[in-house]
Amino acid sequence: MTAETTNGNRCPGCGAKLQSEDPSLPGYVPEEALDKEERVICRRCFRIRHYNEFSAVEVDDGAFLQMLGRIAGTDSLVVHIVDIFDFEGSIIGGLKRFIGGNPVLMVVNKMDLLPKSVNPNRIVNWVRKQAKEHGLKVVDAVLCSAKKNIGFDRVLESIARARGNRDVYVVGATNTGKSTLINRLIRDFSDLDEELTTSRYPGTTLDLIKIPLDDGRHIIDTPGVVFPYRYTEIVSKRNLQTLLPEKPLHPVVYQLKPEQTLFFAGFARFDFAAGEPQSFTCYVSNALRIHRTKLANADELYAAQAGNLLSPPSREEAEALPDWTVHRFTVRPGERKDIAISGLGWIKVNGLTGAQLAVHLPKGVRVVMRDALI
Repeated sequence: MTAETTNGNRCPGCGAKLQSEDPSLPGYVPEEALDKEERVICRRCFRIRHYNEFSAVEVDDGAFLQMLGRIAGTDSLVVHIVDIFDFEGSIIGGLKRFIGGNPVLMVVNKMDLLPKSVNPNRIVNWVRKQAKEHGLKVVDAVLCSAKKNIGFDRVLESIARARGNRDVYVVGATNTGKSTLINRLIRDFSDLDEELTTSRYPGTTLDLIKIPLDDGRHIIDTPGVVFPYRYTEIVSKRNLQTLLPEKPLHPVVYQLKPEQTLFFAGFARFDFAAGEPQSFTCYVSNALRIHRTKLANADELYAAQAGNLLSPPSREEAEALPDWTVHRFTVRPGERKDIAISGLGWIKVNGLTGAQLAVHLPKGVRVVMRDALI
């Protein structure tokens, strides 16, 4: 049994329509492969699966929005997968206009990255509040780690409880673990003998993929939404390995005085411009090196050490990124806040005395101040 797709002969790994005419387009398969193999995956999925080699392809934006817009005309449960490491960069704030009145179940993935001491009930309440602020009212929020198979039974129970006799559409941004979660569902709810293509690189699923369930309904996997304001969308493939954490985060606490600066390798700069001396906790990939300096020396240090002490990225890679811009934030006394950089992590402001902060990033990368997650 194989995964169904929306029409025609399609790759079971990514959903792209198979074709032998243009290697640069989705679904390319050498003509001889179509004749020799009974079940064929496209060259791109083959290379991702066997060699972890990613090649970018173009997907028409209009076609993607049309795909997502089909959900509004159905009676379905929408499962929205978000990445707890990059919540602001993975939540689809405008999802409501695409799905109509269908209910939304939020699955919060990559919980294995957070310290074990976190209170899961507090995380659930935080997720519900943040989702509401983004215009989404969710029927439930479930915490899990698809990679570690943590909390997956609760995900299955919540889906079964919320969907009734309906199909399930799974939506999410790229790099949220959506395909990994789908493959878990395949193994538990269907007798398919294959899996979807999974990769740490964005844009792996290219079309709707219908996965038949044992009860005659379907889970429909949708292409991952690519948000250009995430850091992970603008860096090289090599630097993704530095930004995307593979293991639980080891928070690093810095006691800072006013007019001190933290550099996160060469990717970001965090200035404690004014306020009482206080501590800041950094939740970023363990592979990302942090360097402390005086604010007065920060410009000169970056000019001299970008690509060297402050690396990655290399100087050539840094010069290829958009020019840096400054984002300023004011934390009022008594507030518990995070400064979250999409695709890189977040800095928790531990003091309750207030602070004047500035974050320097390539233009277009999103940074927000939010209620503290932990």
